Amino acid sequence: MNKLSLSDISVDTWVQNAPVDITRLVGSVVLIEVFQVNCPGCFIYSLPKAVQLHKTFHDRGLVVIGLATAFEDYDKNTLENLQLLADTGEVIGETYKALSQHGLLIEGNKLEWRLPFAVGMDRVTPETEPVTDEKVLSYTRQFLPEFEKLTDEQKKAVLAQVKQYMERKTMRAETFERFALQGTPSCILFDREGQLRDVSFGQIEHKQAMVEQCLAKT
Repeated sequence: MNKLSLSDISVDTWVQNAPVDITRLVGSVVLIEVFQVNCPGCFIYSLPKAVQLHKTFHDRGLVVIGLATAFEDYDKNTLENLQLLADTGEVIGETYKALSQHGLLIEGNKLEWRLPFAVGMDRVTPETEPVTDEKVLSYTRQFLPEFEKLTDEQKKAVLAQVKQYMERKTMRAETFERFALQGTPSCILFDREGQLRDVSFGQIEHKQAMVEQCLAKT
């Protein structure tokens, strides 16, 4: 994991403030905010925090990039719906339902706020390789570092769940899988040298401390 760097982020299409040559961001602290358009928690908690970090630390050398991905709900987590979000602020699916219930939308289906930084779509391609026991085991070890510490019965149950997931998975999200993300919202943080410093899943408040730590190192 620690061998990954800024150049390992894959963006298929930029939809806002684009294009961005990520390799030229070395020298800045870079926060990649990974979300799905059909992810209510991303819009209620994580993306607003990313906007706050952008406003607070941009002048000190932080670059925030929003990266939409898709590891489920492929009919909703699409480039078209991401472009709709970037162009109009309109949200869809479960995101719309949750934000509407919380009274967080304007004009019926639009965000009260806009993303002020560059936004792109992860490279998502059809999954064509067959699901084998070897692939299931490799995938499990990648996403669950504690796998070998489980009992034999627990391992069997986990492998069965992973195999079922992989058999249903029709698409492959390149950045999501390369960085072994556990879900959304997630963030990937790089220091000024473009080296990976942190990967976190759902730890909203954790992000600011890590950003400040990286910015303090010159």
